[in-house]
Amino acid sequence: MKNILVLCTGNSCRSQMAEGYLRHYAGDNAKIYSAGIETHGVNPKAIQVMAEDGIDISRHTSNNVDEYTGVPFDYMITVCDNANENCPYLPGNFKRFHHNFPDPAKATGSPDEVMDEFRRVRDMIKVYSKDFVEAHLDQ
Repeated sequence: MKNILVLCTGNSCRSQMAEGYLRHYAGDNAKIYSAGIETHGVNPKAIQVMAEDGIDISRHTSNNVDEYTGVPFDYMITVCDNANENCPYLPGNFKRFHHNFPDPAKATGSPDEVMDEFRRVRDMIKVYSKDFVEAHLDQ
């Protein structure tokens, strides 16, 4: 079983959605963790848009990357440039991946426009997560 860490700035939206989709697609082939270089709590809009797609992240917690220094990761995925550039040192011999997804928490406009941005980012993360599992775990 592989250990995968998804890292973001605040472990609030993007990394939480990626954790949900990676768990869904990886099944028993991986243990998925998500963390932030800070913790901001799980964003309720992220929980809502994931539930719309049948993925329950309502019990996820916002965790700091320092909580996982003892976990032997096989892969680390940073999902924002800030986390990629400011990630603290993590021991271990793991493969590192990076994809900068837009931050839906910074969306502006009407409530419907903000939710549309959460859905757009969710869908991008869904495709990335499915592709990642197919490329790295379904072997």
